[in-house]
Amino acid sequence: MTILIDRNSPRAAAKVEAKFFHFYMALSCMAVAFLGFAPTYWMPMARGSLSSPPVVHLHGLLFFAWTLYFVFQSWLAASGRIARHRSVGLIGISLATAMTMMGIVASISVMKRSAAIGQASEGLTFAIVPLSGILFFAVVFALAIICLRDRETHKRLMLLASISILDAAVARWFLTFLAPPGPVGPPPVPVTIAPALVAYLLLVVAIVFDWRTRGRPHPVYIYGGLALVAVKLLNWPISTSAAWHSVAGGILALAQ
Repeated sequence: MTILIDRNSPRAAAKVEAKFFHFYMALSCMAVAFLGFAPTYWMPMARGSLSSPPVVHLHGLLFFAWTLYFVFQSWLAASGRIARHRSVGLIGISLATAMTMMGIVASISVMKRSAAIGQASEGLTFAIVPLSGILFFAVVFALAIICLRDRETHKRLMLLASISILDAAVARWFLTFLAPPGPVGPPPVPVTIAPALVAYLLLVVAIVFDWRTRGRPHPVYIYGGLALVAVKLLNWPISTSAAWHSVAGGILALAQ
């Protein structure tokens, strides 16, 4: 007996939607990254008016390349090209490693530039923002590799890692359109919290989708999301502590 399946039925449409959901989320991450840096990086660079040290360009290249890579990998997985997805995964490990190293280098560069304009203490304080961010990304990415055989956990960890590095992009819009003109130097740590929470709304979208399709959010989103928010909120009190200034100062000293 032949059974006909209506691919236009609500159930079939829901399955397609679930299959490509992480691909759509990857596209959203790429869009946020591109649009976020458009006013302060892409547009000035297109006009030829951008003056930044090479470390900034390399940092931007690697981090935006990650969003493109994430989109490609998500598309491969959604399209059922799992073997290709896994083979290209080796590129992701190299890219994530380079991003982690460059994130640390960029953080040190911020501390050096702050010291050069007489704001050494402010530079040490602010350094917790990029350093904690890239550390969180590296840890979540490593967990995603460890959980490679568990597809449901793996893809959610990859999404969490990608969302975790979007706060800088959203912050550029806050600085461009909302922040009043101020002195040159690193911004106060508290002002980084609001842009981060806006970026993390993508995680809320993922949680709602899980609730609709699974009946409950995946533990990655619950515990990982709580950890992500906790790290961002704890940046503020920790950044002003003598212990953190000692750690950041030690990192800076090693780089001299």
